[in-house]
Amino acid sequence: MSTPATLEAQQPPAQRPLTRQDARTLALAALGGALEFYDFIIFVFFTVVIGQLFFPPDTPEWLRQLQAFGLFAAGYLARPLGGIVMAHFGDRSGRKRMFALSVFMMAVPTLLIGMLPTYATAGYAAPLALLLLRMVQGAAVGGEVPGAWVFVSEHVPEHRVGFACGTLTSGLTLGILLGSLVATAINKIYTPEQVLAFGWRVPFIVGGVFGFFAVFLRRWLAETPVFEEMRQRKALVRELPLKAVLRGHGTAVVVSMLLTWVLTAAIVVVILMTPTLVQKLHGISPAHALEANSVATLCLTLGCIVFGLATDRFGVGRMLVLGCSALLVTTYLLYRGVAQAPDNLVALYALTGFCVGVVGVVPTVMVRAFPAAVRFSGLSFSYNVAYAIFGGLTPLVVTLMMKGNPLAPAHYVAAVCGVGLVVALYLLSAGRSRFAAVSTS
Repeated sequence: MSTPATLEAQQPPAQRPLTRQDARTLALAALGGALEFYDFIIFVFFTVVIGQLFFPPDTPEWLRQLQAFGLFAAGYLARPLGGIVMAHFGDRSGRKRMFALSVFMMAVPTLLIGMLPTYATAGYAAPLALLLLRMVQGAAVGGEVPGAWVFVSEHVPEHRVGFACGTLTSGLTLGILLGSLVATAINKIYTPEQVLAFGWRVPFIVGGVFGFFAVFLRRWLAETPVFEEMRQRKALVRELPLKAVLRGHGTAVVVSMLLTWVLTAAIVVVILMTPTLVQKLHGISPAHALEANSVATLCLTLGCIVFGLATDRFGVGRMLVLGCSALLVTTYLLYRGVAQAPDNLVALYALTGFCVGVVGVVPTVMVRAFPAAVRFSGLSFSYNVAYAIFGGLTPLVVTLMMKGNPLAPAHYVAAVCGVGLVVALYLLSAGRSRFAAVSTS
């Protein structure tokens, strides 16, 4: 006799409603993503302290900070390799296994970083161990982000993929906000001397513990129906998934990489770089800049969900046009408005942060660009390679551009939004139906 769950599973994916099980899957996936991204990003808030503790005391300050940021960047460099390897097994062995492994691979090194001996105790072994742990973290997040998008998109009905991807992306951005708030709390609770002595370890240890909690929660998640169907039909890819992606899905790779460029410009410039830039350009206090950044990140979290819902209603092409246009305009409003009236920073930054929510549309395009058999590998390769390139070059390019023009950050974001508009028009053109729904073929 068929159970309600069985009857529900037999309904065409496009017709069945979003169920309580879908909602639980989204909640657990977003929570795990938030905790994992917190673990990855918390490092950047303590680079000054880490630079002092993990390198020789006679190292020049500028070199010490360069080395500390180099350790942070090592995590980004490891993302493509980790993402490609984990995606390979995700397409061959199952999404759930890799989804659980990625959060475990993040929790362990985060906890160990909080327990590492410093240079004063272990000498050069300390920074080398930190480098190794950061690379493991990078490999983990390289598998987590694309894996999470694939996982949630294959669990929900086709007409809710935008909402699912937007919700998951909002969870990742919430991890950034959580890291900022924890770092602020640590610096308020402890004196600078206490932070240097032991306080910097607290957010890493807490992050590691919560990471293991996320591992436990993900045990309750089921394999995606799309993958289970492929396994029953014996339709899993037999060759190297990445080889199949590069041979037969070049257009999808290009589209995905260009949209990842839009995502990196929005996140790196508007969310991560702007607090420092407005301090330098307009003399805004660090506390006020960070307060405005927290508000903007919160608005971004909300914006991802709103853009995701709108994508299900109006389509990816239209929402990319609207979102990229809105981000272009509001970024100029932010940089011009703060230059004229610094008191308007919070309001302008909140508006711009909400428009950065267009990044919630990007994963919907990418999961629809690749067939299910190679979806994880195609998305992971495109996203991680593009993020490593553009995420690494963006701060350098913007900094060089600012030597001649204080509006350079807005110019850069506007130019990349132009790229997003071109991609949106391509998706809106005739014959792009492959991007309209999640394919199981």
